[in-house]
Amino acid sequence: MTITSEAPTRQAVPEFLELEITGKCQLTCPSLCYAKAGPTEEHGSMTAADWKRLISEAAEIGVKKVQFIGGEPTMHPDFAALMHRALALGLHVQVYSNLYRVKLAHWELFEHPRVSLATSYYSDVAEEHERVTGRKGSHAATRANIVQAISRGIPLQVGVVETLEGQRTSEAREELLSLGVRTVHTDRVRSVGRGEVHDPTVDDLCGRCADGRAAVMTDGTITPCVLGRFLGTGNAKTDGLAAVFGGQQWAETAASIPRRDTSVACTPNDSGDCDPANTEACDPAY
Repeated sequence: MTITSEAPTRQAVPEFLELEITGKCQLTCPSLCYAKAGPTEEHGSMTAADWKRLISEAAEIGVKKVQFIGGEPTMHPDFAALMHRALALGLHVQVYSNLYRVKLAHWELFEHPRVSLATSYYSDVAEEHERVTGRKGSHAATRANIVQAISRGIPLQVGVVETLEGQRTSEAREELLSLGVRTVHTDRVRSVGRGEVHDPTVDDLCGRCADGRAAVMTDGTITPCVLGRFLGTGNAKTDGLAAVFGGQQWAETAASIPRRDTSVACTPNDSGDCDPANTEACDPAY
């Protein structure tokens, strides 16, 4: 992977928008969760009405795909309603879930033709996977729901992040492929959230942040991606998406992120297109 020397040229309005709708999660992931999510965390100050307005504005300004993420997005009390809003507006939707618990009603939502799933999987060995998640039984539950998603024909991508010394990441990847997962991404722990080993900088990012993508935090803060959460550029609730993406702060922040050549890592999606959310080097797998 190389870093280009010229200043990057990035589109102002991203086509892919990550919506971090909650900090609540059944897992704790004590050594790597970038959002510092967990069972005792809250949904944030963005109300359901705020999220619905944001989704409508996103569709109006040219966003093509939103990703619901957390925390565990399915734990938000208005998760289904937010998904319905996005789909009604013609957006493609991805749900980044830990797949620890999936309600029947959610499976029915996930089978919509414009919906895909993403999840994280850390090892083919239960004990090792659960050292990462901090939750006994999470390996069997997530693996079973990966199999369920595949059997239902739901597009699924899985991220494998190496966080433990000697972790069986290669074996986990091979197991996922053998189960029928078509897209498996690998990554390393980045110095963000609970994975922080030094103050995060733009050099900790993969180079795809703000490159056709952005994220909105639980308080409305807009950042270049969920891993670039330390780079706030405005607030969707108070400023609006259009104003932020058309503003000087967004342009300067985007230009400050070293752009890497990730063309070889881009994996085609089910339509055969290169999906900005579908790159090995920039996968929010933790």
